[in-house]
Amino acid sequence: MTDALIVNETAEFVRNELFAESSGHDWWHAHRVRELALALGRKEGADLHITELAALLHDISDYKLNGGDHEKGPQIAFEWLVSIGEDEVRAAAVSEIIATISFKGAGTPTPMGTIEGKVVQDADRLDALGAIGIGRTFAYGGYVGQMMHDPDLQPRFHATHEDYLNRKGTVINHFSEKLLLLKERMNTKTARVVADRRHLVLERFLHEFFLEWDAGDVGEV
Repeated sequence: MTDALIVNETAEFVRNELFAESSGHDWWHAHRVRELALALGRKEGADLHITELAALLHDISDYKLNGGDHEKGPQIAFEWLVSIGEDEVRAAAVSEIIATISFKGAGTPTPMGTIEGKVVQDADRLDALGAIGIGRTFAYGGYVGQMMHDPDLQPRFHATHEDYLNRKGTVINHFSEKLLLLKERMNTKTARVVADRRHLVLERFLHEFFLEWDAGDVGEV
């Protein structure tokens, strides 16, 4: 099977698996990450075939949604690719990116060893910022039953991945605990420029949210 057919088959597989997902980790998230990763990969000189496959498959079984199994997603990706004729070395490269892509807490670094991994990780994190990132954050919060906001519950900056996994927070606290940290965790120069703009969108949203929460906008009338 040609590289193009492998990509097309994989896109169809991911679309069928994730299209109805309501947590913000759906087919359209995978599609946006694919487009972002390819754009970054072209600028950074990445292998675009591995980049595209890893971007498409990065959430095929996200540990946050499958009961905490970190190995399931990488395994599914590897087995799928080999089953449709992908070279095992390239399938393993894709699987490795998926195994190490996720944010694991404020105090837990998640370094990527390849430029392909770096651009896919950047693309995934860019999709957690900006207007779309805000929408996805509230979708995920509703999916897992989080409160929107509790002024008495302060953000926690999780020192370990285990602490992050066991978190019980609010949607608004997630901005401080993860989203506002992502700008400084981008791997590539291009992603950092895009992240700066999307980060400002988050800050403007939070300013407006807290203004409205305390009825501060009434005083401005």
